[in-house]
Amino acid sequence: MRVKVACICFLLTLFTVFGTNSQPTDGHDRICGKWESVEKSIIIQVYMAGNDFKAKLVWFNDTEGKPLDYWTDRRNPNPALRSRKILGMEVLSGLQYAPEDHSWENGMVYDSKHGREWNASATIDKNGQLRVRGYWHFKFIGKTMTFYRL
Repeated sequence: MRVKVACICFLLTLFTVFGTNSQPTDGHDRICGKWESVEKSIIIQVYMAGNDFKAKLVWFNDTEGKPLDYWTDRRNPNPALRSRKILGMEVLSGLQYAPEDHSWENGMVYDSKHGREWNASATIDKNGQLRVRGYWHFKFIGKTMTFYRL
């Protein structure tokens, strides 16, 4: 009887310490958090929304001496969106974790400087840097931005 009670107590302790959450433990959400570009020109906040990962712009240094909230999306091809603020704007959307490659794929990245949207993928390299690749249909036609975790 004591052995049964000890086993039950042990199992309860395990469930309490490790939880019964069935979330994957593959690190799919390690992309989440604040990241600063290596050029120190922007800071993004990556977060999960549903099954997708998104990022919003939380700081940038190209202000020409004006406050961050002054800047709007004036180069957006959609005239209805040209008055939206760049600060807090979603700049990365639709990324989905690909466990076989340990990468995030099938996303879109928005470049407010030019008013263009590109395909996007992301990886975290062995040094812990986030590498976001914006490309046009094919990954070899694109540009990669590198970020450090804050």
